[in-house]
Amino acid sequence: MSDHDTLFRLDGKTALVIGAGSGIGCAAALALSAAGATVTSADLDETRARHTASEIAASGRPAESLRLDITDSRSVGDAVAQIGPPDILVVTPSINVRKALFDVTDEEFDLVVGVNLKGTFRVVRDFGRVMAQQKRGSIIAFSSIRAVVVEPGQAIYAATKAGILQLVRGLASELGTQGVRVNVIAPGVVDTPLTAPIKQRPEWYQAYASKTMLGRWAEVDEIAAPVVFLASDASSYITGSCLFVDGGWTAVDGRFTPPL
Repeated sequence: MSDHDTLFRLDGKTALVIGAGSGIGCAAALALSAAGATVTSADLDETRARHTASEIAASGRPAESLRLDITDSRSVGDAVAQIGPPDILVVTPSINVRKALFDVTDEEFDLVVGVNLKGTFRVVRDFGRVMAQQKRGSIIAFSSIRAVVVEPGQAIYAATKAGILQLVRGLASELGTQGVRVNVIAPGVVDTPLTAPIKQRPEWYQAYASKTMLGRWAEVDEIAAPVVFLASDASSYITGSCLFVDGGWTAVDGRFTPPL
């Protein structure tokens, strides 16, 4: 067990954050770097990945950037060849199509599943393989509260997030004896580019805030902190787990507060 003074430190470790160009991925990259890790920021948008790396470098810490398309096997394979096995792998990219199930086209289904579930699979498979060879590491994927609770228009997205949860658990069971931990973070409502359309509708935004025990949305830094925890020795006996970071959303029954 590590010394308590360094339990959450990541000095000497390398981290690859996929989706680091914005939102939770960007915040995670900055937080991991602040904890001492040498971070490579990867994103489909290489300009945004470079911007995140520049933010890290401006603080005097080492930083690299990389264009990575998780829907392209060659792109992922090239990244593995270029980077090698990181000590920490964070996979955040996700997309959503808000439609009633009857209105979802085959193409939209394939798009959401292809990015969220198959993209995550491709990354954890290829990087997990080389991390297993080095006999150490922490893989952190992103699910959502939608893995366990749903609402109209979220069926396909929710299915992918439930799939990621089980994918991670299965991989954790295979890599445990090889020194690689695999966990998933399931955020609730977070102020990110993905949720921008909701923020533009005050009644919708407030309804979601009211669903949490804390009465508000999360900031991206509040999701980045659990990433650092799961990357560090502070979580050395945690694998195959799902950490809900949802302000209590999944613990509350309904939106109405009855008189007590």
